[in-house]
Amino acid sequence: MDVKIAPTWKIALKNEFEKTSFYQLKDFLKSEKTQHIVFPPGEKIFEAFNKTPLDRVKVVIIGQDPYHDLEQAHGLCFSVPDGVRFPPSLNNILKELASDLNIKPPKSGDLTSWAEQGVLLLNATLTVRAHQAGSHQNKGWEQFTDSVIQKVSESQAHCVFILWGAFAQKKEALIDANKHLILKAVHPSPLSAHRGFFGCRHFSKANDFLAAHHIQPIHWNLD
Repeated sequence: MDVKIAPTWKIALKNEFEKTSFYQLKDFLKSEKTQHIVFPPGEKIFEAFNKTPLDRVKVVIIGQDPYHDLEQAHGLCFSVPDGVRFPPSLNNILKELASDLNIKPPKSGDLTSWAEQGVLLLNATLTVRAHQAGSHQNKGWEQFTDSVIQKVSESQAHCVFILWGAFAQKKEALIDANKHLILKAVHPSPLSAHRGFFGCRHFSKANDFLAAHHIQPIHWNLD
């Protein structure tokens, strides 16, 4: 795994890339790719970092691991490439987006425009074996992405951290709540969305916080 990552992240995460655990993770992925299909494609593994350099992060949305079906994962949590059918959780996210901001539901599930504005779309695990959800958990990615969350918390001022579901909410301990806004709700999965995800209004709340600190809000509308 050749790590091609935005310079600001390369500097900030230098120590992480040099840890034994990261070399072990690279060895695991090399072995995995000889036996299985792995998502996302290699050049997209660090897409979230390349679309959202550290010094531009305004909002962090934390997912668990990439989508595991063909053509879905492209390195941004919850996002799918243009033209790909919306997975159920993304469908609910876009329903809440439309309701919160009183806009038409978008036709595309590609969230790249958010990433380019400063929304770090971070999965805790950056790779997955095809058709096997959670298959690359506990292989070293979580240690790496926990460090990413801490780096954002330490280096940036007045960010919004959006934590959907119990898994993401475990990351709250890594965030300095004295200077950042933490927004929490149940996961947008169809199993839980009706228990408090719908109506959470996290998109408008995030923009209100950014505007209050004289930071350019996010243009959430995807169309």
